[in-house]
Amino acid sequence: MQPLRIHYFEHVPFEGLGCIEDWARQQGHTITVTQWHAPTVVLPDLLSIDWLIVMGGPMGVYETDRHIWLPAEQQYIADAIQQGKKVLGICLGSQLIAAALGAKVYPNKEKEIGWFPVQFNITGALANILPPEQTVFHWHGDTFDLPANATRFASTAACTNQGFMYGDRVIGLQFHVEVRSNDVLKMVEHGDDELTPAPYIQSAEAIADRSALADGANELMFEILEYMQKA
Repeated sequence: MQPLRIHYFEHVPFEGLGCIEDWARQQGHTITVTQWHAPTVVLPDLLSIDWLIVMGGPMGVYETDRHIWLPAEQQYIADAIQQGKKVLGICLGSQLIAAALGAKVYPNKEKEIGWFPVQFNITGALANILPPEQTVFHWHGDTFDLPANATRFASTAACTNQGFMYGDRVIGLQFHVEVRSNDVLKMVEHGDDELTPAPYIQSAEAIADRSALADGANELMFEILEYMQKA
């Protein structure tokens, strides 16, 4: 198989590819990046990439007054989907994909920050790789309506739309299965001001104590990447 040309969008320096980079390097794929937080933003021609991966960040899709580049990013994602690229979005990335597909993004009733179980629908296209339930890492305050013609495959008690597929080439994950244990600690370091007591917000200590759960979550991420590679 020819090496894939994987391009990803980074919104903050502390939310990179995580274990996705480990997988891509091991497979011999090439990786390029657009850093939306950088002074100069460069977008590749869509003809020069095979995959687009859209990572997380603390901003909301609707905060276009504070982050004026969001509409351009959303349009690029929409164009990538229209041209049949394989597109994976994580957290903010899943929300941007939903918005690019015409769905509404808005604050969820509850923030989810910490390690919480996700329930998977195991009757869909990912049935062979998804467990009925797995505890994974979350850090989000927004949610989205399910895009038209998309299929939901993951939910939690606090957030109905945790994962969806659009066709067989586009996947959105509201939760973080890409983060390694050190990535989790880095996110806590940069976002500890959000860790105010609430039903679905864990303390920094509780998050750190369970950071070893990232290993199992990474295995699930690898399974999803393998699925996308074959799709």
